[in-house]
Amino acid sequence: MHIRPTTPSGAAAVPDSQGLNLWRSDPVLAKLAGFYLPSGLFSHLSRHLDRLGGLAGGTLDELAGTADRNPPVLHHRSRTGADAQRIEKHPAYQEMERLAFGEFGLAALSHRAGVLGWDAPMPPLAKYLITYLFVQAEFGLMCPVSMTDSLTRTLRKYGDPALVARYLPALTSQDMDELCQGAMFMTEQGAGSDVGATDVRAAPGPDGMWKLNGDKWFCSNPDAGLAMVLARPEGAPPGIKGVGLFLLPRLLPDGTANAYRILRLKDKLGTRSMASGEIRLEGALAWPVGDLGAGFRQMADMINNSRLSNGVRAAGLMRRAVTEALYIAHRRTAFGRRLVELPLMRRQLAKMLIRAEQARTMMFQTAETLRRADAGEAGAYALLRILTPLIKFRACRDARQVTGDAMEVRGGCGYIEEFSDARLLRDAHLGSIWEGTSNIVALDVLRAAGREGSLDALAAHVKNLCQAPGLPEAWPAMQRAVALAEAASAEPALTRQAASALYHVTSAAAMAWEAERIGDPARLRLARLVLRHRVLPRDPLEADDADGADLAELLGDVGG
Repeated sequence: MHIRPTTPSGAAAVPDSQGLNLWRSDPVLAKLAGFYLPSGLFSHLSRHLDRLGGLAGGTLDELAGTADRNPPVLHHRSRTGADAQRIEKHPAYQEMERLAFGEFGLAALSHRAGVLGWDAPMPPLAKYLITYLFVQAEFGLMCPVSMTDSLTRTLRKYGDPALVARYLPALTSQDMDELCQGAMFMTEQGAGSDVGATDVRAAPGPDGMWKLNGDKWFCSNPDAGLAMVLARPEGAPPGIKGVGLFLLPRLLPDGTANAYRILRLKDKLGTRSMASGEIRLEGALAWPVGDLGAGFRQMADMINNSRLSNGVRAAGLMRRAVTEALYIAHRRTAFGRRLVELPLMRRQLAKMLIRAEQARTMMFQTAETLRRADAGEAGAYALLRILTPLIKFRACRDARQVTGDAMEVRGGCGYIEEFSDARLLRDAHLGSIWEGTSNIVALDVLRAAGREGSLDALAAHVKNLCQAPGLPEAWPAMQRAVALAEAASAEPALTRQAASALYHVTSAAAMAWEAERIGDPARLRLARLVLRHRVLPRDPLEADDADGADLAELLGDVGG
């Protein structure tokens, strides 16, 4: 006779993962990191990742919740009436800044040696791996971190050597008193995705600097020490070719405040911990960066770096959502059974897991391609140019779905701000907006294909991945996805469908390739499920539960 287990009551009936180490609870992450990173670096970073995993599931998560409930405040004047703007940030946010910029050196480790005791600059994947864990607790701060890192990269690539020498030490400092954070002021009221409509004007000024005038509409980290700004120089032609790139300091070399004001801070749906504001430039002095006739092309380097970071952050949000959902499903009972034993819940959890694992694999693949491109490897840049918009487009959209489903798994408690679900859901929606909306980024996939030959590079990459056995359907599916992308060049309405197809097939092939190399049969089953549920045609009216036997094994507990 079957005896129903006793259902917990009261507080015992509400699973709470507070204090869970998000590194230890995710053994697949360690396997993948150990495979993709050089063995010596992975061994060195392991204890730091373990520490961050503990922080992300405990102290850092608490700090993030506190900062989310206590957003920054803009003060225009001192108490004596002096015009002295400052943004007051809650101590919880300041402590998170210390952890991100200071202890873990996230804005510095790609640019110099010495961060976390490593004797050389680290490859991009190390930065994104730390970001992936950090963002599972705090999303908003990762925007200033990413912009500081990306500004440094762009400045080093295109800036005058004297500017690089002046600001690089402060941009890569782990001393919070010396640190100079970065920002990107691009958006205007009439120039969001349409950068060619930029209306802020630039005129020659003293000592090789230019004077900027006009308004910027959405500026995250508005009190940053340095910002990259798009503006139209006097006499420049209309459109995107007439836009120049400038480096705007908050303080001028003589220590005086530059001539721009923060008009107000935005009241946002998410990323509440981090300040975003409107800027009025009133003859603000800035240095030109690179060729003034190629401003957007140069800014695109910073944008693409930020887009990859967006994809990584979306992957991190999904992983936190999946971790929470699995933790609950293994501990909460309903109708005499654990949630994870209920067939519909298993399917819901599996679909969340599939999306999260796709994004994670694409994070590793794209970060490794970035390393190869920076090293000058032939063909790597073309591949990077298509992988970057693919992960930004699809992972950011998937994060909205996964965080919403995770809230549903927790039920009514998921709708309460005391748990992480509401914050994850709110933050996830921004990924599909900043650094390009979904339509714009999907179109960038086709732009990369046309200008860089990136579609051929991606097809060759996937064909190589498909040499691994176990997923024979992947290469025929990729050939069809490439044909769809080629058709989308003539019919733009197909663009999102084509970008999704390329993402799904590439991630499935890469997951199968990973499965063989790390000896993980479960990962191969996930790769098959990607194709089955997100690519290959199915009859929606067919009664088919062919996945049922696989799901229980894939949905293991995360709590130890």
